[in-house]
Amino acid sequence: MTGTAPGRPSRTAWRARAKTRIAYLEAQLERERVKPCSEDRKTLVEGMRGHLKRAGAAADEDFGWRRAWSGSTAREGVWSNIRSAEVMLLQLVSDEEAAGRASEVMALVEDHLETDDPRRVRLARRLRSIISGEISPSDRDLMVRALDAAYNALDDELARVRSLRNILWTATFLVLLGAAGLAVYGWFFPQSLSMCFTPKVNPGDTSGIEVVCPTAEYPNEKVGTPASSLAQPRDILTVEIAGLAGAALTVIASLRRIRGTDAPYMLPLASAVLKFPTGALSAFLGLLLIRGAFVPGLSDLDSRAQVLGWAAAFGAAQHLVTRLVDDRAQMTLSEVGRTTDAVIDLERAAVGEHSVLGGTGAPGQPTAFQDGAGPHEGPQEGTREGGRADEGADGFRPRAGP
Repeated sequence: MTGTAPGRPSRTAWRARAKTRIAYLEAQLERERVKPCSEDRKTLVEGMRGHLKRAGAAADEDFGWRRAWSGSTAREGVWSNIRSAEVMLLQLVSDEEAAGRASEVMALVEDHLETDDPRRVRLARRLRSIISGEISPSDRDLMVRALDAAYNALDDELARVRSLRNILWTATFLVLLGAAGLAVYGWFFPQSLSMCFTPKVNPGDTSGIEVVCPTAEYPNEKVGTPASSLAQPRDILTVEIAGLAGAALTVIASLRRIRGTDAPYMLPLASAVLKFPTGALSAFLGLLLIRGAFVPGLSDLDSRAQVLGWAAAFGAAQHLVTRLVDDRAQMTLSEVGRTTDAVIDLERAAVGEHSVLGGTGAPGQPTAFQDGAGPHEGPQEGTREGGRADEGADGFRPRAGP
């Protein structure tokens, strides 16, 4: 047996699920190991044992202080070995059990391979015969290759999720770095990035002017006093905090659109966290545009409350930009296990061919027309690549390798 370390508690939920699956596959391996083995079977048994051993070691690996960014490595190491072990198990089981697993294999293939993938179409055409027990060595090989290809496609889908997650965390760090840099620069050089406003006064009024800043209001200042001369080191930081609060409201509002997912890497969380530093940055930029009279009618704010209110509004307005990121994240998650549909459902046509023919002809052999339809009016009219689905089971040319 290749058991994992007994008594060691799983630190995360996915590790616990992985260990459960490893234990199941170890039991299956033990059952196959005691059967009479040829040299080929011994090779498969040893290969499966090696995969399970590596999966268990990866599930128990403790990265210490590197755990925050090494979890993805451990996860992929575990599940890639588990999937390889399952592919090998399909080669070890008896014909009866392989026929019983055909529907499970077909379900995985439908989830992860394109509808017009040759391996998927050929397996769909042979599915009825395999389930009925008419399984041949070539059918077994087809099932193995299709299952391996489905797992490889799943790995690619999860790689896209991980890549987008990494991009979002990197973008969050860079935006946060920019917002923090502005706050630090404003702390030491407040006058150069002044967020202070001078409300309009009546022409000829010499009684004084009022200067409004994010952290204070200065009434009755001497006429001609530059507003930037009264800027305080905490002004930009205060504006960014107000923008952060506005962004927090949009995060709460966006929770209603977030759905639970079984995909790893917490992509919705990375998308939500990006809103906070973006809100702080957009609050600063929005007030900067107002102060520069870029927005007509908003060149002068009348009170400190207005300054902070507009900062919070601009912080919430970041949702207009980050909403596109949310949509991209949801689309990426929805693509896991959802292949692109072709013009026609080839599986239904392929699996139903034998029954449509009334039991005549070789099982799995397609027909170009039925029910009186002409050669160009059958159910496979309009398929891609010049009637590719009308070819016989032996007419397909699967890509080399799984």
